[in-house]
Amino acid sequence: MAPSNQFVLDLGIEIQKDVNGIEMGVLDDGTPFLTQTGLAKISGAVRSAIFAISQEWEDHYKDEVLTKDRISFIKEYLFNNGYRENKLYIEIQKDGSIHYAYPDVVCMAILEYYAFESRTPSSEALKNYRRLSTYGFRKFIYDALNYTPQDKWKYFHDRVTLLNNAPPDGYFIIFNESTGLIVDLINSGLTVNHKTIPDISVGKGWGIYWDSNGLDKKFGVRVKYEHNYPSYYPQAASNPQKPWAYPNEALHYSCILCRE
Repeated sequence: MAPSNQFVLDLGIEIQKDVNGIEMGVLDDGTPFLTQTGLAKISGAVRSAIFAISQEWEDHYKDEVLTKDRISFIKEYLFNNGYRENKLYIEIQKDGSIHYAYPDVVCMAILEYYAFESRTPSSEALKNYRRLSTYGFRKFIYDALNYTPQDKWKYFHDRVTLLNNAPPDGYFIIFNESTGLIVDLINSGLTVNHKTIPDISVGKGWGIYWDSNGLDKKFGVRVKYEHNYPSYYPQAASNPQKPWAYPNEALHYSCILCRE
């Protein structure tokens, strides 16, 4: 198990299994991964070697000079594929324990190293590299786990549908005003799920500003409205919530504040 000083990410494991002796899984943002043991198995290496590579990466990934050592090869591969994290694994928490998930791009870098660049290339790594290069790492993991990724727009669309007619006449709600942000996040690759609720933070911030600046006197009183989450959200247990709706007269003012 690799040593760590990385923050534990707020990611869950959607599914994890041992498939033909290879420990693999999918995080709840859709990222396929291998455990350290699984990566060693598929690379034809011992687990201690994956541990050593993980430590070498932490020690040398910032080095500017590339040589012929394995970290330089892995660094060039990962940097060319947009991976610039300070660790080779994603540290997550499950059932009170820390787990280390090596994402697909890292697994392919290490697999290619053992297949072609190692002083003693691994026949197991070469076999698996050829198979995964043709089949695709993500598809391989998804199919092996019988996993079907959800529609990345589902959570957003279902909330939009529920809240379509929620604002009282003459009032706006924070959720509707934050949908552009959510669309941009989804288009940028963020997986939106029940943990992705920026309107809560925005709403709290706006509410504090409204109170502290006495905006009721400037624009009129805000009112409560009925807010519901889709039934599959954990937050649905407290449906209906009663957040604030704000007078339309204040909408232009709030937009000016956002630009500032």
